[in-house]
Amino acid sequence: MKTAKRKRPRPKLPPISEEMKQWSAMLRAELSKWPSVTSRPMFGLTGFYRGPKIFAALPVTRGLNSPNGLIFKIQPMPAHLLRRARNERRINTETKLRTAKWVSFELNSPDDLRDALWWLNQAYERAK
Repeated sequence: MKTAKRKRPRPKLPPISEEMKQWSAMLRAELSKWPSVTSRPMFGLTGFYRGPKIFAALPVTRGLNSPNGLIFKIQPMPAHLLRRARNERRINTETKLRTAKWVSFELNSPDDLRDALWWLNQAYERAK
């Protein structure tokens, strides 16, 4: 007799805020212009790839950690970026950044878009 496999509970993905819908659309438009970038829908987000490597995900309808967050991937995280990330209040440092594959960035106002783009560019540059 087969035993039933236990499924891991799916994480709760909060709906994104109205502001984040606008900010995410602006960031998506910018990332789509970068060389060798493609995108694919994934679980209420849009994943961004440089060639075959994913480097970021922006929310479309659902967020991962919060209604105003995006995620990016820099692996391995260089020491100078790790120091900067640890000093950045908008980056979730609850996880160990050295081993975390994804880093979340929280947007609180339109002023945060510039810094979000800076971090997304860092992830893009390392996704070669």
